Amino acid sequence: MTPVTVIGLGPMGRAMAGALLAAGHPVTVWNRTAARAEPVVAAGAVLAPTPSDALRAGPLVILSLTDYRAMYDILGDAVADLPGRTVVNLSSESPAGTRDAARWLAGHGARLVVGGVMVPAPMVGTPAASVFYSGDVDAFERHRQVLATIGEPRLLGTDPALAQLMYLAHLDVFLTGLSALAHATALLGTAGLSASEVMPGLLAMLADTPEIVAAGEPPWTHIDDDRHPGDLSTATMMGATADHVVAASAEAGIDLALPRAVQAHYRRAVDDGHGADDWTRIVDGIRDPR
Repeated sequence: MTPVTVIGLGPMGRAMAGALLAAGHPVTVWNRTAARAEPVVAAGAVLAPTPSDALRAGPLVILSLTDYRAMYDILGDAVADLPGRTVVNLSSESPAGTRDAARWLAGHGARLVVGGVMVPAPMVGTPAASVFYSGDVDAFERHRQVLATIGEPRLLGTDPALAQLMYLAHLDVFLTGLSALAHATALLGTAGLSASEVMPGLLAMLADTPEIVAAGEPPWTHIDDDRHPGDLSTATMMGATADHVVAASAEAGIDLALPRAVQAHYRRAVDDGHGADDWTRIVDGIRDPR
């Protein structure tokens, strides 16, 4: 079994170390706060005293850190132990920063595989878990079976930024949905309704969204073909609803940032002469905000 090093023992790092241990891999761990290692050490992991010791423990190093700056801070004094290692960085970063990291690691003799974990920590290692990867394909294939212990690996290509973009795009949808959920809850709260009364129904709206969006022709075909038939909805109609959400929010005295952003997408489409097109036409203004 391949020895694996896990650096960074927040909830995600501990979950990954636990899944690897359960699969029989020798696991070495390191964390700035050593106390966080206690649960995985009790489960069989070895706590390395320094990052250099952690790197020397095996050929595969998994980073679960806040961002790539933390990677530089931790590995900067251990570069002599990087040659020959595959570094799988599951931290978040900008695409440009990710490509810079690939060059930095290559300059020190290591290979970078970038990953984006698409489940919360409790689901790591379960059949529901999946992880997007990109970067050094040879290094990825060498360790594919080990990485499958964390979640189903989905290789996107050689550009290390691809996995970051896919991860961030999914979180774009997720985080915006959470903000909309909180905004709608606050809006109804101004009418005296509690979160426990309204949030289950609002969550059901989120759950029904895929079916609603895919009704008729799939919207992705409209965008890919640059063809936006307004037979089920139009930018004008959706924009009018967005106007009403803004008006209701203003009357209620709650934050307007999110509804105004949505309103702006539809107003731009209408102003550009696309009011009779499907809602998918808003992608033009998002692509080119001028």
